[in-house]
Amino acid sequence: MFGNLFEEDEEEGFSSTSSKGRVAKGGDEPPPARGRGNLCGIKNQGGTCYLNSLLQTLLFTPEFREELFSLGPEELGRLEDKEKPGAKVRVIPLELQRLFARLLLVDQQSASTADLTDSFGWNSSEGTNQHDVQELNRILFSALEHSLVGTSGSSFIHRLYHGTIVNSIVCKECGNVSQRQEDFLDLTVCVCGVSSLEEALWNMFVEEELFEGNNLYRCAQCDRLVTAAKSAKLKKLPPFMTMSLLRFSFDFAKCERYKETGRYTFPLTINLRPFCEQTDGDDSDYSYDLFSVIIHKGGCYGGHYHVYIRDIDQLGQWEPPNMTNCSFPIKLLCEPSKSVLMDQLGQKLMNKIGSSWSKKFRKHYGPIGKFLQSHNDVFILVSGGTRVALKANLPSPVTEPPGPPEQTTKSDPSTASDAGAAEQQQEPDQNHWFDLNDSTVTSIRESDIEKQFQGKESAYMLFYRKTQLCRPSEALNNPQYKVPSHLVQMAQEENLNLQQMREKLEATNNTVELHLHLAPCYRLENGALQPANKEHNGSTTLSFDRRKTVGDLRLAIYQMQELWEGDMALTVARSLPAGLHLYNTLTDDNVSLYSAGIYTNSDLFVWNGREVCGATMLTGAEWEPVLLTVVRPFLGEDVEQDVGDGAECGESRVENGGPGLKREARGFAGGVTLGEVKEALGEPKESLLCQEHKEAKRGEQGAGEGGGASGWRVFPPDDMQRTLKELSLKDGDALLVLEPQSFDSSVFTRNGDVVTVTTPSDCRWLQVEFRQHGGGEGDEEDEEDTRKIKVPATGSMVMHCVVSLVVYLTVCEELSVRDAGVRLMTTLTLCPGNAPKASQLFLHFSVGTAPSAGMEMDIIVEQTCTVRECLKAMLDAVGLDGTCWHLRRLDWCEEVGEPLMDEDASLSELKISSGETLVVTEGQLPPKGFLKLSMWLHLDPKNIETDFNHTDNGHAEEQISIGQVEISDEATLEDLKTQVLTLPALQNVCVPTTAFMRIWQLEGRRLTRILRGQQLTLRKLKLSGGTDLCVQQLLKEEDLGPKEVLLNVKMGVPGERSYYPAEELVWDASRDSSPRSLRTCLAAHYGLSPDSLLLAKHQPDKHIWEEISNWSQQVSKKKKKKRTESLLGAPFHLKDGDTIGIKNLLIDNNRDFITVEDEQGQQRLREQAEQRRKGWDSFILSHKKAGQTKSRKPEVALSISVGEFR
Repeated sequence: MFGNLFEEDEEEGFSSTSSKGRVAKGGDEPPPARGRGNLCGIKNQGGTCYLNSLLQTLLFTPEFREELFSLGPEELGRLEDKEKPGAKVRVIPLELQRLFARLLLVDQQSASTADLTDSFGWNSSEGTNQHDVQELNRILFSALEHSLVGTSGSSFIHRLYHGTIVNSIVCKECGNVSQRQEDFLDLTVCVCGVSSLEEALWNMFVEEELFEGNNLYRCAQCDRLVTAAKSAKLKKLPPFMTMSLLRFSFDFAKCERYKETGRYTFPLTINLRPFCEQTDGDDSDYSYDLFSVIIHKGGCYGGHYHVYIRDIDQLGQWEPPNMTNCSFPIKLLCEPSKSVLMDQLGQKLMNKIGSSWSKKFRKHYGPIGKFLQSHNDVFILVSGGTRVALKANLPSPVTEPPGPPEQTTKSDPSTASDAGAAEQQQEPDQNHWFDLNDSTVTSIRESDIEKQFQGKESAYMLFYRKTQLCRPSEALNNPQYKVPSHLVQMAQEENLNLQQMREKLEATNNTVELHLHLAPCYRLENGALQPANKEHNGSTTLSFDRRKTVGDLRLAIYQMQELWEGDMALTVARSLPAGLHLYNTLTDDNVSLYSAGIYTNSDLFVWNGREVCGATMLTGAEWEPVLLTVVRPFLGEDVEQDVGDGAECGESRVENGGPGLKREARGFAGGVTLGEVKEALGEPKESLLCQEHKEAKRGEQGAGEGGGASGWRVFPPDDMQRTLKELSLKDGDALLVLEPQSFDSSVFTRNGDVVTVTTPSDCRWLQVEFRQHGGGEGDEEDEEDTRKIKVPATGSMVMHCVVSLVVYLTVCEELSVRDAGVRLMTTLTLCPGNAPKASQLFLHFSVGTAPSAGMEMDIIVEQTCTVRECLKAMLDAVGLDGTCWHLRRLDWCEEVGEPLMDEDASLSELKISSGETLVVTEGQLPPKGFLKLSMWLHLDPKNIETDFNHTDNGHAEEQISIGQVEISDEATLEDLKTQVLTLPALQNVCVPTTAFMRIWQLEGRRLTRILRGQQLTLRKLKLSGGTDLCVQQLLKEEDLGPKEVLLNVKMGVPGERSYYPAEELVWDASRDSSPRSLRTCLAAHYGLSPDSLLLAKHQPDKHIWEEISNWSQQVSKKKKKKRTESLLGAPFHLKDGDTIGIKNLLIDNNRDFITVEDEQGQQRLREQAEQRRKGWDSFILSHKKAGQTKSRKPEVALSISVGEFR
């Protein structure tokens, strides 16, 4: 009947793969070590949380654990012999022993139950099926009893858990007593209708059930039906009492399952004397203490189990839950007698807990240094604050008095420690409780048990132990107590193996690759370090452990460089466009590489700390070199001239063959002045230095290609004393150098402090460059024979005529030069290969970012090629592989735009034409955080011919599609409105501000909800991808509040079954949402008396009207207090767009709101329902005849397979 009643929630499932830390190479990552509680959890196989909770309870039942460990191999056999024929190996208790030993002794966060469930005979699917923990408790005990037949432990479960109930029936006529004994392993107590465990036990064992009236009892002695009383008592009490709470019931009236979530209390200590048959013993004979609570979280159709357990043997390390999580690991790393470097403290913390301070604690407690200073009662800073140590006399958490309650807050770590001290004082060691939730183990307070009295997460099974049961002192804090030696040895071997695996993993994860740059291989040039040998970059790769110190690294480099003489300085370097630059020098040899900020692929420069090849080296961010583009005028005709000295530092090129500009890349230290730059360039004092206008950046292309001009600003004399950093010059910025005679040319003109560079635009020629590949087979690489020629051309000349003037090639292009998009004075390059066919596309593409001029690559693909095939062709062309790439278009700003979402669509379907540029972008297609919303435009109903009698609410015919928008779910509603206005279909729509727009959410083409809150994100508005939205233009600004409802109100035509056209009305329901409030609002709108109005809500789906009247509901019969109902709730649920009909009773006696169209709609609904009923009847009849009635899937009962040992 209960089927998948206990199917585990997906959110509570367990993933055995740890997500913390780095993944070891080869997939052999060891399991994490135990947490701060020093207790081991159990892995969830997918649905075995019920098993995990029961196993932890049995493990923390010391008497059960020790009875199990007392059975040796001579009685149980050995697991190694279980495959031998005829061998009697009791697999279940053996596997349970091994599991308990691992949970006690092996240093791992969680243990696996796979071997144990295999011994149960369960297959892989059983691990994902959830069952009832009460049922498992009985079946597991039965399986153990059958497995231990013939051994000394065959009766230990009976001794620990077996009790007896005596049921008595007393005849009221003769006094004859009829008794029957009943054995139990656990008591099932009622939850429904009772408020506590004591009340349920009272009803079971104290209250009598009378047999009277029509329900008489036949007395054997009287031999007739008589009045009798039935009662039950506990006759024999076991050492451990298990209470199963009947949380799940079945409602036979509704034929559905439900869970009792009401408050149900149970005591921490219970006295069972009132419920026992014999009550002459001591109180200790009847007193029981609670030590385990199995909790079920969820409802009757799914949930999750975890368990609260009292640590009787003090095996775990309990700490108050509100105690700051960060003071514990720091205390663990520091010893009172030793001090630790502040730099090393962060690394030791990461090694211990697998996470850095900044990642785990900084958000709540601030920087680590500030935290240590604020806890001066625990920590002491020495050596000028560079080292930290624990104070010798730490405040004892047991003896320290608790602080005032008002000072204890979650955000203050210091007060949290005080609260923890108070908690430890209130709770002695034997009362430490833990929450064991599969692999997770956390400390809890005893008071937290009260939270499980009620709710969807509530107690399900209770385990009590007799107060008389005392533990020996040698068992406390001793997990090896009475564990067999062979199991201790097994755990030690596993711990050793785990330790070796963790050390190997830690060494692998802490190995960094360093790039060492040796000073003899470099020279200082133009403010940056350049390799002395162009063919060799001068760097050496070194693998090193980042946990070691800078001194260890220095020693290792000394050993590598045997010929090194003198001092050795290690300086952090970085490769910049201008060259290699040095930053901070590692001076403290006792600091670890991790603390020094050295990570993998870091660059280190090895030198003497003063000079490089005789040149003084300036280090630091202020001297960071800048790579500038030095631009000089070029008025000659020979493009092959030598570029001069600047060629050593950068590339020098000429924009075109005629008068124009020559560009050269030069690097300069960021701390030098502009005057020093002029001197370094060898320019006379009267020369001018100019900086390109930022807004004229696009003019740079025109300056080089002809037909355009670029503007430059002349640096004033005061700027000559300012540094490049102060002038905010960056890598790639252009610097124009002009001599006074340069203005004699028509290319350069000066107006004040602005210089305009204009290249000739009246030339009528094209420069064609033809590259002819040559070279023999023995050549290592092809040589190119480049020929250039100037071709006279006009804008109307066709392309093949231009080509025919240079070389005879077959082309299919019949476009003119102008139609082909070729600008005059442009250089054309003739490349080998055929021109694209009519069915092909010639596309440009780049990888990563929007391409700069001339940096894009070309590809020819078929028009029918899909986006995925085009992407693969582009990746193959550049030698990339993998699936984490997608294509994006360039938008109108020549920036990376929207992605091509449909990878199976052809290029022609996406209207991609020749000449377009696509960008191959790394990463998958935009994630779910980007919403693709379909937009519709709401047309004004006044412009559409409608009948006055029309009462449809939703205006399904008044919307037209205007396209789609793609936007992040973190964008605000105002951002969405702004982006919607950019759609081509709304270009002619005039909207002053976004407040003049209203956005509806559509469901089935009906207007259902207005999106409110201009600054609310789309995620908070609960919008998902694929949602249909409708835009409505307003005549005035609108900003609806959360409780303001937009209604369509219709006044009835007096004496007719029709209505006047609908009007929009905003009803403020924030203070009062009662019918009286709506009636008052409508009366004010129409200027009528509220008592003369009759209201009704229209339901367009059912074509009916629901009359709205003033009503109230009586809440308390005793107080006669009434509460007015809200129209926003049941049964009306008024929302945006609802239609409200109004009747003015002063002039209209017709109280019926239904129109002729409503009656016609109701008739259509009745006809449709009749058709569906006939179709269903015929379907059932045909299946009955065919005998194909579907049967319910049989339920699979929980079972454990046990061998025969009798």
